[in-house]
Amino acid sequence: MNHSQQRATTGRSQVRRAELITIGRTLFADTSYDALSVDDIAQQAGVAKGLIYYYFKSKRGYYLAIVEDSVAELIARAGGDSHLPGAERVRRTIDGFLHYAEHHHAAYRTIAAGGVGSDAEVLAIRDAVREELVATIAEGAYGRRTVPPIARLALLGWLSAVEGITLEWIGGQRAPDRADRAGQPGQPDRAEVGALLVRQLRTTLTVIEEFVPECPAPPAPEEPFDQLGDLAPVTGSP
Repeated sequence: MNHSQQRATTGRSQVRRAELITIGRTLFADTSYDALSVDDIAQQAGVAKGLIYYYFKSKRGYYLAIVEDSVAELIARAGGDSHLPGAERVRRTIDGFLHYAEHHHAAYRTIAAGGVGSDAEVLAIRDAVREELVATIAEGAYGRRTVPPIARLALLGWLSAVEGITLEWIGGQRAPDRADRAGQPGQPDRAEVGALLVRQLRTTLTVIEEFVPECPAPPAPEEPFDQLGDLAPVTGSP
């Protein structure tokens, strides 16, 4: 086999592996890890189960590849635009996080709530994304990625709320008529949820300053709060 043929074969393998990961995101988001066998996965993917073993060695290897791929994409989406001023970067980080969850429901649930939660390696992958997002927020707020322990705890607490709110929000998107049938207002859009999370973060940063004066909260914007306008200038994509 010549070099051109090798490159073509490698490219096809990468595409096939990526396709299997995409299928796995949906499978593991909707079904628990233990409830899916390799036979089930192969049947749903329309492939021989030997192909799963070829690319991922085992079911666990397949699941870890799905989590790692989802985490990498989420971090890339949320952590971009590092050249922006701090406040705008924080807003874009939050919007990037929400944009990813909005357009990749299954992958986000795999990261935040699904799978083998007692598996130490899976927990380490999921903890890594939290640490990266907290570091990104700290850099935007304070100009540095490391903060004192109590400030880190406060930011992790805020991020836990973000994860829960986002899971509930995308759950409502899957059943948009649920709230309407109950006589409640419809689901908020991404700009509204983002504005809510930005406001909650500002409160968290203010509390951090009370405990850690060397971490002063960034100044609040001079303009009055606008629920829709808080994120609208920086959301970028619909």
